[in-house]
Amino acid sequence: MSFEHKSSVSMPTWVPEHVRQYLLHTVYGQSIRSLARRADCHASTIMRQVRKVEQRREDPLMDEALRVLAADGADGAAAVSNLEQLQALRRLAEPSALLAVAQDMGRGVIVRDGAGTGPDLAEPLDLRVARALVVRGFLDPGTAGGRIMRYRISGAGRAALRDLIARSENRAREMAEAPTPFTHAKGVDEESGAQMRSTRLAAADSPVRALARRKDKFGDPFLTPAMVHAAERLREDFEVAHIGQRVSQDWQAMMTGPRRGGGGQGSRMDIKARLERAFEALGPGLAEVVYRTCCLLDGLEQTEKTMGWSARSGKIVLRIALDRLVEHYRQTGQLGSRYN
Repeated sequence: MSFEHKSSVSMPTWVPEHVRQYLLHTVYGQSIRSLARRADCHASTIMRQVRKVEQRREDPLMDEALRVLAADGADGAAAVSNLEQLQALRRLAEPSALLAVAQDMGRGVIVRDGAGTGPDLAEPLDLRVARALVVRGFLDPGTAGGRIMRYRISGAGRAALRDLIARSENRAREMAEAPTPFTHAKGVDEESGAQMRSTRLAAADSPVRALARRKDKFGDPFLTPAMVHAAERLREDFEVAHIGQRVSQDWQAMMTGPRRGGGGQGSRMDIKARLERAFEALGPGLAEVVYRTCCLLDGLEQTEKTMGWSARSGKIVLRIALDRLVEHYRQTGQLGSRYN
């Protein structure tokens, strides 16, 4: 397939290098040798990149994405935000999730493979976002099923999701460390203002949530719902208790420090005291692994490296710690009737 040559080059910055070279060659008429000189590589490298993209043109979504890039350049096609990609990849990363795209439809649908139909099992996805994902290699090549093409998240897509989540967490941490505005001037008390500013840093994609999706050797969930709930409860207390404060890597230093003012039940000082009691119930070793994974959202591999543990030992220690945390919350009546 060929395009009408254009005199100017205008493409979104997110377009991968091999797709960019393909468009420069097929759309803008630039020779293989000139592209190789500009990229400081052999001409055969550019040729392989061009052939790689050409082979993907059998995929209708990829073909349409290239047509849009060729026709519009940076207009419209570039307007795919990181947030849109994060939301789409997060849904596609769920078990058995896939993107279904029918011919002549203005949008795709994210569904669960083998699941029934219903509004709660199907979420629309703008094809503008879908085209950006397929161009960047975040979706595996589609498989045909009649007039419907099915796409699943690729390994590159999962890596991109982790990167986008990390960026989101970093921005949220920066916001949490920013000076806290004086909310009383607007009639908002400290507790409600803290709750509104709670960042909820990617709770759906926390290390605990990821571990909860795994199975043990008997086929049961590695973490029980009560353990996940206890971890999220601890995380909520941590966020509210430390709004506007710099996050420390030292969990003991984070839990200590001068207390100013008591406040009523549910105030930030009360929440911090409740958090301290939870860490005291866990003890130093278990408290630190819970602090790093549930509060700082450090991955298990990073936690193992930081604490000097052997590989794959972190998940065992974390399960023991969460089991003790569940028991602590049960004894203090903070777990909730659903999990008792």
